[in-house]
Amino acid sequence: MVYTNVCKHCHKVFKSKIRTLCCRECRSLDDDQLDDIVKYLKLYPNSNALQISEELGIHPYEILKFMDEGWLGTVRGEFSRLPD
Repeated sequence: MVYTNVCKHCHKVFKSKIRTLCCRECRSLDDDQLDDIVKYLKLYPNSNALQISEELGIHPYEILKFMDEGWLGTVRGEFSRLPD
């Protein structure tokens, strides 16, 4: 079976044997962004999508797409107040 897919980055229509959200040409962009996000989250584990977006320059919706695709998970974090 062959699936017709649309790339989430360049919006190119392509066919593949599996359902995927990214074409081959844009896969490296996806991998690089995900690697940067994972590195940032290791340093700042309680960060949200907006904080990651501001620091790395990745659109917040791209970060949420990674979560929807299952590449990133959520945990219940704790916030502490900074001293005045």
